[in-house]
This record gives sequence, C-alpha cells and structure tokens, in this order.
Amino acid sequence: MDNHSSATEFCLLGFPGSQELHSFLFALFFFFYSVTLMGNMVIITIVCVDRRLQSPMYFFLVHLSVLEILVTTIIVPVMLWGLLLPGMQTISLTGCVVQLFLYLAVGTTEFALLGAMAVDRYVAVCNPLRYNIIMSSRTCSSVVIVSWVFGFLSEIWPVYATFQLTFCKSNLLDHFYCDRGQLLKLSCDDTLFTELILFLMAVFIIIGSMVPTIVSYTYIISTILKIPSASGRRKAFSTCASHFTFVVIGYGSCLFLYVKPKQTQAAEYNRVASLLVSVVTPFLNPFIFTLRNNKVKDALRDGVKRCFQLLKD
Repeated sequence: MDNHSSATEFCLLGFPGSQELHSFLFALFFFFYSVTLMGNMVIITIVCVDRRLQSPMYFFLVHLSVLEILVTTIIVPVMLWGLLLPGMQTISLTGCVVQLFLYLAVGTTEFALLGAMAVDRYVAVCNPLRYNIIMSSRTCSSVVIVSWVFGFLSEIWPVYATFQLTFCKSNLLDHFYCDRGQLLKLSCDDTLFTELILFLMAVFIIIGSMVPTIVSYTYIISTILKIPSASGRRKAFSTCASHFTFVVIGYGSCLFLYVKPKQTQAAEYNRVASLLVSVVTPFLNPFIFTLRNNKVKDALRDGVKRCFQLLKD
C-alpha cells in the first residue's frame, strides 16, 4: 500500500487458531447470540402484554433489552461470518464507519439509561409515596428520548475524528470488528491528541453516568439499613438487585475497554473486553432480570400457561 494513500477497506483478522477452534467458537457464540435475542425478546413481549409490569422500572427495562439486542447484533453476525469462512474477512471503509458509530452510540445510550434506572430505583426506595408523581409516564418518556438522542449525537465527532486519520501503515485490523483502538494503530498520523480527547470523552460518558448510580445507591443502601425488619430490608433490596448486578457487570467491562489513556491496547486485551461487552453482558441480561425478579417470573409463568392452554384448545 502506498505510504501516502489511505485504506478504502479493511481485513478483519478475527480470532487466531485452527479451523477446529473457529468451528467451536462459532457454535458457542451462535448459541450466546440466539439466547440473547430470544431472552431479550421475551422480556420485551411480557412487559408489553402484562399489566402487572406497566411501571417505569419495566419501561426502562424494555429499552435496555432493545439496546442489548442492537449492541450484540451490530457485532456478532459479522464475527460469526468471519469464523465460518476461512481466511480474512474484508469490510469496506463505509461499513467500518457505520459499525463503529452504531456500536459506540448504542453503548453510550445504554450508559445514560442505566443512570436513569438508578435514579428510578432511588425514588422507588427512598420516596415511595411520591414515586408515581416523580416518575410519571411523561418524565420516563422524556428520559428515554434524551438518552437515545444523547447517545447518538455524542459519538458523531469521535467517529468523524477517527476516520479523518490516514490509514497507510496497513489495512489489517487485528480484531473481529472495527475496533477504534486497532484503527488508531494503523494510522501514520500523530494520534496523541485524538486519543486524549477520546479518553476524556469516555471518562465523561462512563464516569458521568456512574455518578447518579453511585449517589442513588448510597442513599438506597442507607435507607434499606434503616428498615427495622429483615423481611422489609430483603424486599427493598430485591427491587434493586437486578439493576445493581447488571451495572456492576456492564460498567466493569466497559471501564477496562474504554477508560484508558492509551487507546491502542494489545489485540488480545481488546478482544476479551469486547466479548464481555458485546456477547457476555447481553447474554446475561435476560437471566439477571428474570431469575432475580418475582414479578417478571410470575408474568413469564402465566404467559407460558396461557400458551399451553391455547395449544390444547
């Protein structure tokens, strides 16, 4: 490749190893992807049809499930296609731009929504008598719209700045998708300033959405500890357990992936962290919000019974 030209397409190296390993990984990730789609679609369906789940918490949960479906669909089908076919997989420059933008925008929207869900749990535990007034349907709709708009608008400049660089070192991306860190490695421009701005934006988005979460859970834990009965404390904590578990997994993996001054980390590091974000977390989401939530379990159980009755009739 000419040293003064920029790549018009990239070759994704994917996963190292033999074809047998690739076949095993294909089967494993296809299973994860299928369960993710089915599990999150089940959550969306039962929340929409069951009147017992018509509350702000489950309204936010529907949007979280939609985001989980999107984030894994943006990455996993391309990854599966690369595992299925021998050799390197090519992706056009336009395809790379679209994939990276959608992946980052959906992820940012999810962080904003997680912060909103933490505030919702704070109001439910600490101000239960005013919950329906504070978390009105209009307020919840506005919060969700702002989260989506913020997520997509905030990632326009970072993606634009990334693809203004000249990729003349190579067109081989040592990853299974268009990872920004690996793209920066291919640039022959000075990326120090760009990496600094991207780091600061990642800190603002991730840490910024963690602040309401940390503050909310500080008040929640303080309120729960003041409840005199053990059964009352368990009941109060059960309303937050699913969201708290998801927050720990989601923030933990993304802090390792994005909040670092040097974006061009080793490919193995980025692959593992990316798998946590795009495969493992969306896969766990349906289990976290069903196995630890009695209302969702009851609604799911009733839905299965109704389906069996319809089949019998």
